[in-house]
Amino acid sequence: MQDYKVVSLFSGCGGLDLGIEGGFNYLNNYYDKNPFKIIWANDINEKATLTQKLNFKNINVVCQDITKILDERNSKQMSLFDNELKLPSYADVVIGGFPCQDFSLAGKRQGLNVQRGKLYQSMARVIELLKPKVFLAENVKGLISWENGMAIKTIVEDFSKLGYTVKYKLFNTADYGVPQTRERVIIVGVRNDLKSEIQWPKPTHSNNDVNLKPWLTIKDAIGDLEDYNLHNSLPNNGYSKAKLFKGKQGNTITKADKPAPTMRAEHHGNIEFHYLLPRRLSAREAARIQSFPDNFVFVKSTTDAYRQIGNAVAPVFAWHLAQMLKNILLKEKTNE
Repeated sequence: MQDYKVVSLFSGCGGLDLGIEGGFNYLNNYYDKNPFKIIWANDINEKATLTQKLNFKNINVVCQDITKILDERNSKQMSLFDNELKLPSYADVVIGGFPCQDFSLAGKRQGLNVQRGKLYQSMARVIELLKPKVFLAENVKGLISWENGMAIKTIVEDFSKLGYTVKYKLFNTADYGVPQTRERVIIVGVRNDLKSEIQWPKPTHSNNDVNLKPWLTIKDAIGDLEDYNLHNSLPNNGYSKAKLFKGKQGNTITKADKPAPTMRAEHHGNIEFHYLLPRRLSAREAARIQSFPDNFVFVKSTTDAYRQIGNAVAPVFAWHLAQMLKNILLKEKTNE
């Protein structure tokens, strides 16, 4: 089967991209290669793009502000597709986790009132230009509740105007084999001329359904890394030396028999404490909790790694989203 071409926006270190492409190992499970190929990826963060270039050998990764790439077309009267810095002329799929801090329940909740909260409009413009068959966007839970639902309503309406049937759903990544209670909103749009329906991926794990596998715990994810030698043999094994200050965000001790709390991008050194060892979780342990394989290396410092890991879409969760996209496209093909 020929791979579908994918353009990735706000791609960070590539967690969503890894899951969409597939073909990786995590906790002794192999996640099959999917019929998707990332042909162009973009992020404004230099360290994150260096990480993606290191781990994805055949992707054109562009470190640039997407709004500048798009604005250049108007200001210089140039084709948007001139060289490697520019967008491809077509993609079957557009994906992206547009910046979410302004909608986060842990943030200042400025949302659409600030420029960063409007970056979804850049994704909308890319979709308008490339006219992909399907698109997928990821964001934080707070997007749904901001201003009594105004943000999600506005975003869905703006995407729908481009000629897409758009739906959204709140997911808990623990329901898909990620050892973390990370809730995220997924927005999917299918081009109106396609005859496919959006069918959300079914959970594989549960906290209460005996017919499904139980949620993975943090010990399931990083228990073997209690071995000092094994832990230190892996890349990105550094950890924050900050002491425990109770009562502040991130200053909690994880519980071995529970999934980890959400790995966040901005810890300011206060990433959660290990459930057993007298230290905070290492960057490699945070990567495990986010479902990155052990051979995925983050550039450069431990602080950079924490930030990239916290900003990423969990690859295993993204892999399940890829099955949904694949089914949409395969159904469209059979209806031709």
